[in-house]
Amino acid sequence: MRPDAAAHVIGRRSVGAVGTALGVVAAAGAAALAWGALIERNRFQLRQEIVPVLAPGARPITVLHLSDLHMAPWQREKQDWLARIASITEPDLVVSTGDLLGHERGLEGLRRAFAPFRERGTPGAFVHGSNDYVAPSARNPFAYFLGPSRDRRPPERLDTAALERYLTGELGWLDLGNRARAIDLRGSRLELIGVDDPHIGRDRLDLLPGLVEEMREQLAEQEPPPERAVTVAVAHAPYRRVLDAFTTQGADLILAGHTHGGQVRVPGLPALVTNCDIPREQAQGLSTWRHARRSAWLEVSAGVGTSIYAPVRFACPPEAVVVTLVGGR
Repeated sequence: MRPDAAAHVIGRRSVGAVGTALGVVAAAGAAALAWGALIERNRFQLRQEIVPVLAPGARPITVLHLSDLHMAPWQREKQDWLARIASITEPDLVVSTGDLLGHERGLEGLRRAFAPFRERGTPGAFVHGSNDYVAPSARNPFAYFLGPSRDRRPPERLDTAALERYLTGELGWLDLGNRARAIDLRGSRLELIGVDDPHIGRDRLDLLPGLVEEMREQLAEQEPPPERAVTVAVAHAPYRRVLDAFTTQGADLILAGHTHGGQVRVPGLPALVTNCDIPREQAQGLSTWRHARRSAWLEVSAGVGTSIYAPVRFACPPEAVVVTLVGGR
């Protein structure tokens, strides 16, 4: 065979090998996308954590942490699962860290999902996320690698007032948006402090010290005083400035969401993106946050839903979290 003919054969084989490799990669990508969009985003998980923050010998308190439901009215599988875990876990307290809505009619789905809480009169508390104020919009997913998302288009406002009437009026839950409240559960007192969504600049950290001090002064006048109050801080987006402020105010436990755990991950690695400035390895799960010689438990949920414009998860299934507070040493 002539050298030029041999080179031609080798070249054709090389092109064929490259084409085969690209085909394999494309097929794998399509399979991953199908898995993430059709299966994993509805493969709901119930994660359980134990946090030793109560007084020694105190009775355990079960907290159901819900976040980032992004509810749309047609999402029956998600609604049924939420109603089922509400009945299974029978929590002492429900804490929502925002983005309950994902559609202008999302409240319809919430009513169906939260029906067991209403029937049982389960205590709860909540803060809002940005998608409780404005409807989601289509975005370039690669833009999240450049930093926290910013939408410069005119937003479609949602009926946040109707959501608040449902949560506070029908369910009787506490609004912790830039507020401090207290609740007694199973013989322990929980101080609940929160801020409105830091991701869109609605947090008022300047007001937080005064709100906490006023709450504690009012509690000090009550008899009998608890042996030890436990401070639980709540925010939608876990920005460092917020976590630092909560820790400074003596938070024992911080609950947050927003990150979706990265939503699309490489198995075995931390989240690729967080949509805020929290370290990627703390974008999901239970960890410790330290600031100014203080520390607090930090629980970040990967959330139950996704935007209706990005309905896919990979290596990061949707979750609710049961946090059991127990007596410390």
